[in-house]
Amino acid sequence: MNFELPLLQKLVDQFKKLPGVGEKTARRLAFAILDMNDAEVKDFAETLQQVKEKIGFCNRCGSLSEEDICRICGDRSRVEGVLCVVERPSDIYILERSGQYRGRYHVLHGVLSPLDGIGPGELNLSGLKKRVKEEEIRELIIATNPSIEGDTTSLYILKMFEGIDIRITRPARGIPLGSTLEFVDKGTISRALEGREPI
Repeated sequence: MNFELPLLQKLVDQFKKLPGVGEKTARRLAFAILDMNDAEVKDFAETLQQVKEKIGFCNRCGSLSEEDICRICGDRSRVEGVLCVVERPSDIYILERSGQYRGRYHVLHGVLSPLDGIGPGELNLSGLKKRVKEEEIRELIIATNPSIEGDTTSLYILKMFEGIDIRITRPARGIPLGSTLEFVDKGTISRALEGREPI
C-alpha cells in the first residue's frame, strides 16, 4: 500500500522486515509511532540503537548478553555439570519460562543444513566440545527443534562425544497438555508412543 508519504511508507517497509509482520501489522505499528509524543519516539529510537550497540553474545554459552558473561553463566546457584544445547538464544527464554531447568545452556546459532550451506564449521560446536571438557559436563540435553535439521544436528553431537563418559538426552516429545488425540498429528503421536513412560 502506498501512503503517498515516502517516510511513512519507509517506516512501514522497515517494520515488514521483522518476522511475522505483514502489511497490515506494519501499517498499524507505523501509525502507533506517529501517535507517540516526541519524547516517546526519541526514547524508542534510542532503545533500538542501544539494543544493537550493547547486546552481544556471552563468551561462554553464546547467548545474548550485555556483559562478557551472561546472567545464567554467571549464576552460581545454577546446577553444575549439565548443559542444555539450543539452536538460538530465543530458545533459552522459552525453556526458562518453564522454571523446570536449573542447569546452564549452550547456543549453537543454527542447525546443520547442507542444503543451506550450513555445516559443522558454521555452528558453535567447537565451543561445546571445549566446555564439555573444561566444565566437566556430565549431561548434555539436546533441545534442538524436532525437524530433520534438528535431529541431524543432535545425531552429529551424539557422534562428537562417542567414547566420552557423558549422558546425552533429548527433551521428551509427545502430546501437548490439554490437547486431545483427535487434533494431534501422527508424527507427534508416533514420538509420544516411542517415548512412553510407566505410570
